[in-house]
Amino acid sequence: MPRHEDKICPRCGVTFECKVGTVLICQCSSVDLSREERAYIMDYYDDCLCADCLRELKADHTIKDFPIFVKHPRQ
Repeated sequence: MPRHEDKICPRCGVTFECKVGTVLICQCSSVDLSREERAYIMDYYDDCLCADCLRELKADHTIKDFPIFVKHPRQ
């Protein structure tokens, strides 16, 4: 029997359903993370995050690695 669990995202506080028993249909499987991105996220969090936060942290990691893509306001 698949295990599903209601969780609270430790980053934003939203409630979501973690489908650890059927990870292929879990909300987190919609976010494609590289090994480096996963390691970056695991440096800060040790539990499941909602898909929106995973997407934001993926973008944060990209900005950290490639700051040239960050738009800075003109002064």
